[in-house]
Amino acid sequence: MTRTTGNTLNRRHFMAGSISGASLIALHPFTANAASNQAHLRIMETTDLHVHVHPYDYYSDRPVDTVGLARTASHIRTIRAEAANSLLLDNGDFLQGNPMGDYIAYERGMKEGDMHPVITAMNAVGFDATTLGNHEFNYGLDFLMKSLAGANFPVLSANVVKEAAASATKDVTLVKPYVLLDRELTDGSGTKHRIKIGLIGFVPPQIMSWDRRHLEGNVIARDIVATAKAYVPQMKEEGADIIIALSHSGIGSAKMTDMMENASVPLAQIDGIDAILTGHSHLPFPGPAFKDMAGVDAEKGTIHGKPAVMGGFWGSHLGVIDLMLTYEGGEWRVLGHESALRPISKRNEDRSITALVDSDAEVLASVQKEHDETLAYVRRAVGKTDTPLHSYFALVADDPSVQIVSIAQKWYIEQMLKGTEHEGLPILSAAAPFKAGGRGGPEYYTDVPVGDVAIKNVADLYLYPNTARAVRITGKQLKGWLERSAGMFNQIEAGKPDQILLNPSFPSYNFDVIDGVQYQIDLTQPSRFAPKGELVDEAATRIVNLTYNGQPVTDEMEFIVATNNYRAGGGGSFPGAMGDTVVFEAPDTNRDVIVRYIVEQGTISPQADANWTFAPMPGTSVLFDTGPKAADYADKVPGVTIEPVGEQPDGFARFRIQL
Repeated sequence: MTRTTGNTLNRRHFMAGSISGASLIALHPFTANAASNQAHLRIMETTDLHVHVHPYDYYSDRPVDTVGLARTASHIRTIRAEAANSLLLDNGDFLQGNPMGDYIAYERGMKEGDMHPVITAMNAVGFDATTLGNHEFNYGLDFLMKSLAGANFPVLSANVVKEAAASATKDVTLVKPYVLLDRELTDGSGTKHRIKIGLIGFVPPQIMSWDRRHLEGNVIARDIVATAKAYVPQMKEEGADIIIALSHSGIGSAKMTDMMENASVPLAQIDGIDAILTGHSHLPFPGPAFKDMAGVDAEKGTIHGKPAVMGGFWGSHLGVIDLMLTYEGGEWRVLGHESALRPISKRNEDRSITALVDSDAEVLASVQKEHDETLAYVRRAVGKTDTPLHSYFALVADDPSVQIVSIAQKWYIEQMLKGTEHEGLPILSAAAPFKAGGRGGPEYYTDVPVGDVAIKNVADLYLYPNTARAVRITGKQLKGWLERSAGMFNQIEAGKPDQILLNPSFPSYNFDVIDGVQYQIDLTQPSRFAPKGELVDEAATRIVNLTYNGQPVTDEMEFIVATNNYRAGGGGSFPGAMGDTVVFEAPDTNRDVIVRYIVEQGTISPQADANWTFAPMPGTSVLFDTGPKAADYADKVPGVTIEPVGEQPDGFARFRIQL
């Protein structure tokens, strides 16, 4: 196995903030208290960077304080100065995930010798190694390998195989499965000792489904735990003193199953692995998200007693594992350990954000050119729309801004479920309006005119960085889901004019419209659910005439519903979407899905098809408030007659619907 050598752990110019020059920085107790033959090794982790180098949200086209390797780099400088020995590792998903990644892949491209900007930034920071994440494969193998060619550090993945053998250790892998770093550690007395640090990388085997079109016939993916069991003894035989697993895999079940996506807990049980770097789930560890999980100590940051971290995502945190090592009888062993996180920002009680570190100027400068090019990219069209994409009437009628989200989600999930046991089931799509006035005020609406659609417009269509999900539900659950959404409306008395339609305590993001079926909402009936999802009247039925392809939906029918991780995981408490019906967890954000759909279509035509309407109520009218610009579109809403009533004191405009 090829070995990467170096004089000391602190070997690149970025690491110039050495201990001798950092008198104002307190040493970590492991370094301050290390005895002769004891050495403090500080392991730093970034994970799921997703091309976030500058602290900038390209979708909303504004600076932000919550993301960016340039911010994390400031922590890295400080942390290196706090320890005698340090190692900086990345845990994958660095190549794709924001418009800069798409710009490089779809616009500029990668030729032999080109430098990918995230690799340039990682070189500037001085990473010692990384592993492949699942998103590294999104643009294809040719793009991936050209991008990796510029890395000044090893890129690892033990379970992605080009040529499979009877034994995993005989496989021909796409990149190096592992590496042994020959390094020097300085102990408490100042004496230097040689050490071989073994690093091995893993990626979810689900890449074969997520990126089938790029990978099928070119590589295979092996089980993470089985691969580790094969390679770790070999690494020990080759002289690895300690082994760190770069597990681009979440912290999930402690029960081992074949081809687990989130395999870090059983992985930690393998003899010979001393520390686990995790990722993929976009959650900080140590942290409360993992409380009470088997084998996991969410406060101490251990998995089966071994130190572990997950450094958030997009550069939001730096994960830090401190190892106190002792050298006895010619062998290194772990004497003690700590796990912690260094966030780059904090959220205040008033929901404002305070930056905790400044950006590192060297890292910003390393990709300034590509940053500027990406800004030009997000500000220009990636497609066109022949229909205005506005949300002024999204709460009272089928709506184009919700329609485009539904169409894109359905298009994506259809591709993802091909070849699975769920292929062939009817695929529906659930989407809700996000910008729909309310507390956001009379200007808080989506409004993209006919013509060019820029990437930053997608942020107007989809505000949140959710990831796509698919659930498998029954017709009974489908009806319950729609009943939950129908809580948006007040109960209306038949034959009475000008009643207020919308319940102000019901948030618009919980008003799911489900595309692919047809239904009516009977406003004379009480709501089955309270605004927060509590069941208040099990017999209440507002959803009537629910059909699929012209036939009534029965309780026993089965459907796939494309949605997002928030809803599928129980967000909003919707029947059929409580976390137990998920059949597909996508690696892509809903925003990315929408962008890809627009790019592929060229021109989109998300005509609202009035698949849902209010049940007729002769002699009855209702009132609702929306943005004043809604007047431009009031006579073009399908399935409903809307007329203006007048301006309101709070800046909203009031409209009437004749039911």
